[in-house]
Amino acid sequence: MGGEAAAQGRRILVAVDEGDESVQALRWCLGTFAAAARGDTVILLYVRPAPPTYSVLDASGYLFSEEVTAAIDRYSREVADAVVEKAQKLCTLYGKEEGEGDHEMKVEVKVAVGDARTVICHMADKLGADLLVMGSHGYGFFKRALLGSVSDYCLKNASCPVLIVKS
Repeated sequence: MGGEAAAQGRRILVAVDEGDESVQALRWCLGTFAAAARGDTVILLYVRPAPPTYSVLDASGYLFSEEVTAAIDRYSREVADAVVEKAQKLCTLYGKEEGEGDHEMKVEVKVAVGDARTVICHMADKLGADLLVMGSHGYGFFKRALLGSVSDYCLKNASCPVLIVKS
């Protein structure tokens, strides 16, 4: 079974978002680690925040209409589409630069909704990732403790090895 997995290549999950850190992590992964010749598959994962739930009246007493909620969701989808499109273009450019001819790196795209920390770890397990690659803002101890770090959480809870690319 190990020889069969090696013949198929690795499944590399790359968490992408709007930040430069995730773009840098993807670039590093494509330039250093992933290889079309080995049949690797790069899985681009973008996690949209869960849609906010509002009561009929917000704290100031204004009515929150369905149009506003739909506009927020539409914007979230547009951001997801833009991030994924940028990441896919980067993968395509890498493939052309490598000039690997008959070998084409496989790229899959997944967009999920929820808390990024838990969704990334869950998707790594669900998709059978051999490696999780993600960027890091490089915050210090106190900022990470206060804000919570997605990369720290995934490092401790993912079911596969995690590679964090710091900016």
